[in-house]
Amino acid sequence: MQKGRLREGARTEVTDLLRDLIRIDTTNPPGNEVEAAEYVAHTLEKEGFKCEISESRPGRGNVITRLKGSGDKPNLLLLSHLDVVAANPQEWSVDPFGGVVKDGFVWGRGALDMKSLTAVEIMIMKLLKRNRARLKGDVILAATADEEKGGEEGAGWLCKNYPEKIHTDYVINEGGGLALPINGRNMYTIQTAEKGILWFKVKAVGTPGHGSIPGAADNAIVRINRVINKLREYQAEITLIPTIREYLGQIASGDENQRQRLKTILQNPERADAVLDELAKTDKFFAEELRVKLKMTLTPTMVKGGVKENIIPSECEAVFDCRVLPGQSTSEAMDAIQNMLREVDFEKLRFETIEVSEPSESPLNTSLYGLITDVLKDYDSTCLVAPDMLTGGTDSRFFREMGAVCYGFHPMRSDMPYGKMKEGIHGIDERISLENLVFGTSVLYEVVERFMT
Repeated sequence: MQKGRLREGARTEVTDLLRDLIRIDTTNPPGNEVEAAEYVAHTLEKEGFKCEISESRPGRGNVITRLKGSGDKPNLLLLSHLDVVAANPQEWSVDPFGGVVKDGFVWGRGALDMKSLTAVEIMIMKLLKRNRARLKGDVILAATADEEKGGEEGAGWLCKNYPEKIHTDYVINEGGGLALPINGRNMYTIQTAEKGILWFKVKAVGTPGHGSIPGAADNAIVRINRVINKLREYQAEITLIPTIREYLGQIASGDENQRQRLKTILQNPERADAVLDELAKTDKFFAEELRVKLKMTLTPTMVKGGVKENIIPSECEAVFDCRVLPGQSTSEAMDAIQNMLREVDFEKLRFETIEVSEPSESPLNTSLYGLITDVLKDYDSTCLVAPDMLTGGTDSRFFREMGAVCYGFHPMRSDMPYGKMKEGIHGIDERISLENLVFGTSVLYEVVERFMT
């Protein structure tokens, strides 16, 4: 293959795949991903693939197919999810489920997160088959349900119930690949880690009474307010995991303006908050995005209490979103949280765990990571490549728990302002350029073909 060749011939086909997928409304809840799974199966079966659709419950469709290899290399899974978050048509300039092509972009919910990667991975499977690639390991494709609500009825369900069908050594999924422009160069990310999730509820109890005589009652709202203030004031210890050490080092190597600040964080992590406070004066988005990659976070997200204007309530509850770094555990986080609240009438607090997933991190010193770096430099010779950690979660965690090395990698150039592209994920007027569909297909195909042959 010619070095760095763009696969322009795939432009129309991958664009049509994405448009068709966007037009299938898979808003979760309720999901109803089975129609999209059937579409994926149909387009692949036309080229001789054998696809299997399984439903975790009616309508929650997952599709799996594979190209068999000789067994001389590890297996690789191309993973994506079919569900999307809600979109309010009144807020959009186009129909969010119309698959509109305008101004060189495909517009619609899922254009970035992540039906575009589904379309790219379908295209890669087709190209491998058409090119009769001599695979030395199996290449598996799985397009799943429910990722936007935690993945338990999609990838998690498959891992639990059909592990033999998706057993793999390596996974390529969402979560990385978008280039961050730095002084005229692109820094592409490879998602190698993600924070763990601990969503929990604290219920404060008290004694009801009349609102006109507050001293005669025990106000649960006042107590939950003390809980919120106590947790809001918590400052977690700065911790530099391997992924973030390398991430900061790569940015520092390419950005003279930030070099000294980032070196200070690397050499003196305890000074990170002060450094980021100063950075936030000129680049608040970057500063705050970086800050949460250095520590556990605790965020109150919901409060509920009271029944009537003149009744002091005996119950009030608050929900918190806690994100935990790799190397920590959610149980350790909960222990720390409860210890912080010992002085807030602890015997009058009730704790309920809503959702838990452990943090995860994959190694950087693998042949696949090195190959991704090499291929990116073939296409963009001056680029930087850095690992990154998602502060949210993806389905990769299910496969890391099974022992697979997982990388989030959907290669894209920033052909609109970087912040605007990030805002498009779950945002209004989400879109991806036709150029990025070609670029993503080209880079990822070469990665897969070279890794598996």
